[in-house]
Amino acid sequence: MIGARITAIGTYVPEKKLTNHELEQMVETNNEWIIQRTGIQERRISHSDEFTSDLCVAAVNDLMQRYNKTVEDVDMIIVATSTPDFPFPSVASIIQNRLNISQAGAIDLSAACAGFVYGLHTAHSFITSGLHRKILVIGADALSKITDYTDRSTCILFGDGAGAVLVERDDEYEHFNGFHLGSDGSGAQHVYRTGISKKVNGIELLDTQYLVQNGREVFRWVVRNVPDCIKQLLEKTNSSSKQIDWFIPHSANLRLIEPICEKLEYPLEKTLYSLEYFGNTSAATIPLALDLGIREGKVKNGDKVLMYGFGSGLVHAGQLLKINFDEQINAPTPF
Repeated sequence: MIGARITAIGTYVPEKKLTNHELEQMVETNNEWIIQRTGIQERRISHSDEFTSDLCVAAVNDLMQRYNKTVEDVDMIIVATSTPDFPFPSVASIIQNRLNISQAGAIDLSAACAGFVYGLHTAHSFITSGLHRKILVIGADALSKITDYTDRSTCILFGDGAGAVLVERDDEYEHFNGFHLGSDGSGAQHVYRTGISKKVNGIELLDTQYLVQNGREVFRWVVRNVPDCIKQLLEKTNSSSKQIDWFIPHSANLRLIEPICEKLEYPLEKTLYSLEYFGNTSAATIPLALDLGIREGKVKNGDKVLMYGFGSGLVHAGQLLKINFDEQINAPTPF
């Protein structure tokens, strides 16, 4: 049997903080309103010369330092991001060079806020097929680079960050217990950033360099669809929500996570999220939330974790995992 296991994790967020009180000086909003509507208190903002590839490298360095790992023998790099340094070359190819990984494939994966879970699914497939042994999966975004700080409906939400994991071949156990994938492209116009085309689904888009989001429509779609998709994943794996130790949804907005938990009848106190101090970091929210759980002593080996990402596309992806990391040799760098 060829199985796969996540053996190590590392994360990084920029040093610069943008608090709700600072946003009060930039747009017509206030701290109480932001917390009430989103649960976010602050977010991290990358420096002007700090890009997604830099966030990725820092996250991998954190992983190596904590778990005494090397990455020179990684044979595939998968970076999930919506904010690559360039349209091409890929972020993965940039960090392959910076991390001195000589014999690895390198691809970027575009699945917005579901990107990290799609990356895990892809890595699992590559390893269990027998084609690869050690894969670096990174979810990272520098959303501050594409956020309009005159638009109070979006600028209160987004931040920058990265999370990296090593997925390695395991010939004894299979730790990936099930998945569920989907997309509803009919709602593609609800979250976008224009590119070569300025129209989707026959709808003219606002041509701007910034991210555009119809938060109300996204909220409705997620609450209406994601809980049912999670139930399908549990049914496919003959599992129940009571068997899940930790639920890690995409940290879009606490007011969006709450109705998902309510529909699943799953306790919010067993739900991990990273939005309170990091905001919505897109592909990075789930690995950041997982690592926060590890740093706080909540998530332990043997735990069953259900991740579910959802975002622009409207793509979504769920993964049921059994946690079994290698021993952490050094303490993580404080955020």
